[in-house]
Amino acid sequence: MSAIQKFKLVFFTPSTYTRAILDHLFTKYPLELGKIGNYEQCAFITKGTGQFKPTAEAQPTIGAPGGQLESVEEDRVELLVIDQGEKEQLRNAVKELIEVHPYEEVAYDIYKVEDL
Repeated sequence: MSAIQKFKLVFFTPSTYTRAILDHLFTKYPLELGKIGNYEQCAFITKGTGQFKPTAEAQPTIGAPGGQLESVEEDRVELLVIDQGEKEQLRNAVKELIEVHPYEEVAYDIYKVEDL
């Protein structure tokens, strides 16, 4: 069996969708996402403004294809992913995020977390 690995999953979403996305992810993966010691459903949420300009080929949730530069109140959401070593839980979490996220292209980052 592989060693447990930890990753930080960071994604950006319109603020109006943050709660629904987190509720869905925590329900789907209660043991793998947002668990820190004796605490569950841990996340850090920072408010900010995202911007984008849809190309003619885009199918945007906000704005129009080939449209103008858009600015949206978004949240940066950070949560811990516990993985059994083959990155299967991490891949599943990202796949699920993409499925429930409202944007056509989901902006996310993954960082490996080391224990000291």
